[in-house]
This record gives sequence, C-alpha cells and structure tokens, in this order.
Amino acid sequence: MRILVIGAGPAGTRCAARVAQAMPEAEVTLAGAEAALPYDRVALSKLLAGEADVAALITHPLAALRALGIRYRPATMVAAIERAARVVVTARGERLGYDRLVLALGSSAIRLPVPGADLPGVVAYRDLDDVRGMLRAATSGSRAVVIGGGLLGLEAATGLAARGMRVTVVHAVDWPMERQLDETAGALLTRRLGGRGIAFAMPAKTEAIIGMDRVTGVRLSDGRVLPAELVVMAVGVRPNVALAKAAGLEVARGIVVDAAMRSSDPTVLAIGECAEHAGRTIGLVAPALEQAEVAAQTLAGDTVAWAPRADATALKVSGTAVWSAGEIAEADAIVLRDEAADEYRRLFLRDGRLVGAVLYGDTADAGFYLDLITSRRSVAPIRAQLAFGPALVEEAA
Repeated sequence: MRILVIGAGPAGTRCAARVAQAMPEAEVTLAGAEAALPYDRVALSKLLAGEADVAALITHPLAALRALGIRYRPATMVAAIERAARVVVTARGERLGYDRLVLALGSSAIRLPVPGADLPGVVAYRDLDDVRGMLRAATSGSRAVVIGGGLLGLEAATGLAARGMRVTVVHAVDWPMERQLDETAGALLTRRLGGRGIAFAMPAKTEAIIGMDRVTGVRLSDGRVLPAELVVMAVGVRPNVALAKAAGLEVARGIVVDAAMRSSDPTVLAIGECAEHAGRTIGLVAPALEQAEVAAQTLAGDTVAWAPRADATALKVSGTAVWSAGEIAEADAIVLRDEAADEYRRLFLRDGRLVGAVLYGDTADAGFYLDLITSRRSVAPIRAQLAFGPALVEEAA
C-alpha cells in the first residue's frame, strides 16, 4: 500500500505518523511544499517575539521521520493529480504513484485587493518564510502596520512590538477578535495592548498601501496615512483547493469530505484547513489534528467518523490570557467582572444551556465551561454559581 500525504503541516505530519505506526507494512511518503522540516505553526508567534528559535519549532526531526518509516520530501510542490493513473506530478515533472492520497494542503493568506499590496515590505503572516521576512524588517524603532485585528494579527503585532517596532493595528470592526470576544473583552484587550505600546485604528478601512520601490505607509479611507516600513496583512485565509478542483474532486469552499475524511474519490482523503465537512471548514489546529487521526484510521480500514466540536480559541498576548468558545452572540448572558484584577467573563445561555463563553484575564476554568458547552447539559440548577467556576458549583451541589 503506497500512501502519499501532500502537505507537511501539523495535520499532514500527524496523519503520516499515525499511518506509519498503524500500518508498518505501508510505504508512507510525506511531501511538503516548504524546504523546512515539519514545524509547529502555532509557535511562529514565539519565533517572531524572540522567545524561541527555529530549532525549537521543529516537531519531527528527520531521524524521527525515518524511524517511523516515513519518506520525507521537502520543497516538493505538487502541480497536478492524475486520479485515473493514481499519480501526482510535481512542479519538477516527477511522477509519484499512490494507492491512497491524503491532501493536507492548508490555506493561503488573503491579500487585500488594494493598490500597493505587492510592494516589497508587505508580507502575510502564514509560514516560516513570512516570519523570516518580518524579522528582517523588524529593526528597533521602525514602524509597522498590521492590517487585521484577529488572532493572527494580534500575535504579529505583539511579536513585532517585542522586537522594538512601533506598531499600529488597523481593524475594520470596533474591537479586535470580534469573532471570539464580545465588545467589553475586546475593549479590555485593546487597553492592555495599548499599555504595551501597540496603537489601534478601529474601525478603519485600508484604501491603499503607498510607496515607490518599497512600502512607506498605509492610507486609510478617512484620509489618514500611517507611516510604515513593514506592513503585515492578517485579514484571513482561503483554503487551498485549486489542485483538487483541477483534478475533478468535489470542491465548495474547501475540498468536500465525508465524516471519514474521504473526498468524492474514495482513494483521496482531505484533512485540515483545505477540507470541508458538512458545509464547514476549520481554522484551528486542534480539529485539524483530530481529522488527521480519523483519516489515518480510515486508511487502516477502521470505521470511524469525525464530528466537529465547539471551537475554542486561546490567546496569550503581553501576559494577558484570553479564551472563548461556542457562540458569542446575542443570548441570555451572565457577566462577572473584577476591575481590580483586570478580569472579566461573560457566559452565553440559551434554553437553560451554556452555548458560549468569553474569559479575559483568568482562563483557568476554560475546560469546565467547554465541557458544559459541548455536553449541552442543562445549567439551570447551577445558574447562580455558574460564573464563579467549578469550585463554587461543586459546593452548591
């Protein structure tokens, strides 16, 4: 059995490792587009902030891959899939055969379609090469504009500020991380980051990136110009589906898969950010790793199904812990705020059940609330104690 995994990110590498362990007789090949060994993409923010080096990010050294029996092919760009022949063709013209193919193609950073978006000094924040580009520009005292106040944008801003850059975050909404935080938690985080020297322009829309041979600033729709020697775009990602689409696989936003991670061709599986299950794509590493495990079990012949769980997002910036899960929307809410400790939590309830939660400052009870959200059990009997966490709930019980 020849199993070929295209994409050496966290999901692809996990899948290859699990298949190699479960099927030692199989010939497992892992092909990655990047020249690097498999690394922890989540830890790129630590590299940017100077808290880790590249070696610390490597999750699977070459010796470990070889010990598993995995043939690793870095810097291997796949140009086409010939499904009838069960062959993939690389950009160099090589032909790699397979019996089963796993697509872990990830996603690509979106670049705003504004004038100047391709100027030198404008980078995305997606992979190791992106971070290296930022580090080359991150001289102390120089200016950076981060476009996008989501999770990645704030990580980029914090890392660049730690390098001594003067950073401004441009965000289209009134507060950062609006998909994960309510307005109050967003305002608290903005204030905390402001105290660390990060400025915010919110709500604001980027009209153009200016400069001749290199970026010199960002012009907003209200006419303001923010000077910058570096511009980081962190405005979202788009699943990489072109390869699958050209091969005739069913594609919507992502590569359409069933609960076993099989695409419309049962010999081809898809996992991670490039996959779409039940009309949804994912953007976090935890569910991507779960899909990798399911795909490996499917390849081994087991009957298994992946089911999405409530998304949880954890972020620690400038020493501030932030966590959210579930639905952050209009609903019956319980709010607890301790201004002296700079802590805040808001719990969202519907029909006597916890459907979402935001924790700011103190996230120790995150697991307790995530369990309540995913289990969907009634919290009506413990509503009065719910905001104070599991210790008080247990006492009341």
